[in-house]
Amino acid sequence: MRQLIVTVLIAAGLAACASPPEPARPPLPTVEAPAPAAPAPRPTAPAPTPAPQGPVPGSVQDFQASVGDRVFFDYDSFSLTAQSRTTLERQAAWMQRYPAVRVLIAGNCDERGTREYNFALGARRAAAARDYLVSLGVPAARIETVSYGKERPIDPRATEEAWSVNRNAHTQIVSGAVS
Repeated sequence: MRQLIVTVLIAAGLAACASPPEPARPPLPTVEAPAPAAPAPRPTAPAPTPAPQGPVPGSVQDFQASVGDRVFFDYDSFSLTAQSRTTLERQAAWMQRYPAVRVLIAGNCDERGTREYNFALGARRAAAARDYLVSLGVPAARIETVSYGKERPIDPRATEEAWSVNRNAHTQIVSGAVS
């Protein structure tokens, strides 16, 4: 019997130590996760300013592209044609916008004629171009001239087409241009 009492006491003790079952919890309400927000728009940078196209104003390239650096002459002539005067008028206007510019006008000839004759004709061509620029208001002190005669042809061929481009006065900037 003793054994029965001990067993009952042990059972009672164990029962006392046991924790009561937890009451059932109600399920947690389900909350839907918010949809991911669209990223905030990034501020857009202004479009870069395009780099200027073409030659820099006041540069040698500007002079060549904007107004032209050569005038052409008829065979055995130093008289300015209407087209030559138009080019020289543009040169004069350009030079008035850039008063620091100094130029050298080189008179050139085709290969026909003697060396001496062509040097003299080239000098008259350069002088005709200079005199017209001066008459348009360009100070003579800003213009130098030289004759290369037939020594510096643009086109070395012995054709009428080559000779026509070799008969010219070439205006080149020697100082004062924008770099």
